[in-house]
Amino acid sequence: MLTIINITLGSLLANWVSPNNIRWPITISNTSILLLLGTTILYNTNTTFTNIGFNLINDNLSIPLLLLSLWLIPVSLIASIGHLNNKPNNDNLQFITLILIILLALLITFSTNDLLLFFIGFETTLTPTLLIITRWGAQQERLEAGTYFVFYTLISSLPLLLALTYLYFNNLSLSIIDILENQENYNFYILPLFCLLAFLVKVPIFGLHLWLPKAHVEAPVAGSMILAAILLKLGGYGFIRLTNTFWLDFQENLATFLLPFCCWGGFLTSLICLTQTDLKALIAYSSVSHMSFMIAALSNINNWSTSGALIMMVAHGIISSALFYTANLFYERNSTRTLNISRGLKYTFSLFPLIWLLLACGNLGLPPLPNAIAEILLFSSLINHNIILTIPILLGIVLTAIFSLTVYLYLNSSNTFSWNTITWTLTEREWLGLWLHLLILLPLILNPTFISL
Repeated sequence: MLTIINITLGSLLANWVSPNNIRWPITISNTSILLLLGTTILYNTNTTFTNIGFNLINDNLSIPLLLLSLWLIPVSLIASIGHLNNKPNNDNLQFITLILIILLALLITFSTNDLLLFFIGFETTLTPTLLIITRWGAQQERLEAGTYFVFYTLISSLPLLLALTYLYFNNLSLSIIDILENQENYNFYILPLFCLLAFLVKVPIFGLHLWLPKAHVEAPVAGSMILAAILLKLGGYGFIRLTNTFWLDFQENLATFLLPFCCWGGFLTSLICLTQTDLKALIAYSSVSHMSFMIAALSNINNWSTSGALIMMVAHGIISSALFYTANLFYERNSTRTLNISRGLKYTFSLFPLIWLLLACGNLGLPPLPNAIAEILLFSSLINHNIILTIPILLGIVLTAIFSLTVYLYLNSSNTFSWNTITWTLTEREWLGLWLHLLILLPLILNPTFISL
């Protein structure tokens, strides 16, 4: 793991010393090599909860999320070349630097055994993400989106810092392994509440989600892909690693409130999706719905919920990133994300509706895509806890199918506008980004145990 972190630091340095005309190819090559090397190293290590030195740990929870992070960075860079390649050289340098800083912070967060390093990595992702949104966003509203992003994430992180401070002064260590050996000393219920707030905002669940649609709508394509695919998963990872590990008794009491709230919140968010006309906003609200159901299941502690949550985080990360990527392809050509005037794509690009249908099937959880396995595990855990939860779950499933297929019908409609009849094709770079999203699903379909706890 330390090798991967060192190579990431080397890629960051290479970005600064590379000639301007080959900076993009060198960075994409470095991150691709990092992905191949990381896959080899991580899947040849012990997947039990093991301290591998330098306060780093590997287990079945961290490895899939580490690989998702390593996969996402080169794909997001490939997606960004189109609108940044003609920008000033300093813009390209700064953008790539921010992306690599996010990768470094993610590697530390998902692999550290020290909760202070976890907090530092957790918070370090915020600054480069904020700069990407406010610096490279297309509309003036990006400043408002940045304000919401900072307000929600920083305010919720302060209680987490206080909780970690309390843990340190009572244990004289912030090692996860040490704290696990002394769980009886931490029955103070305010601690898990403080930790929980930061994670629920980061996921986010319904009610704490207002920053997410604004951030997605205003962010450039790489910002949306990274935010949806991996940054939101920091909350789920923290929820499982800390709250579901240290305070099991508290979780059982918390489920009484959090579980029904998140289930009905997921249903209400699906209802909001039906009112959206902006394609990126619709995808963002769909993410809130999925994550709300995931947190609801995690509130009910069992093997089904934790395994389903991990599969959901990885599968949703891939599908949501692909949705934002394809939405950006459409926006770059038609300069609009409005569904009402986006009809007739089967005439302008015949493969686009087919691609969107595949992604829509993944979004609503149809077999054999891994999302289906995740939803079966999560919903089974919820219904096993309380049969009444079948109502919001079924309503959420139906509404997800409605808005996912509605988007497909809009794109495949024969009622097109006169200006939307120019045939367009994808470049080799755009095809590469699309195939990287689709092909990564194959090993998960053929062998879902890749991401099982």
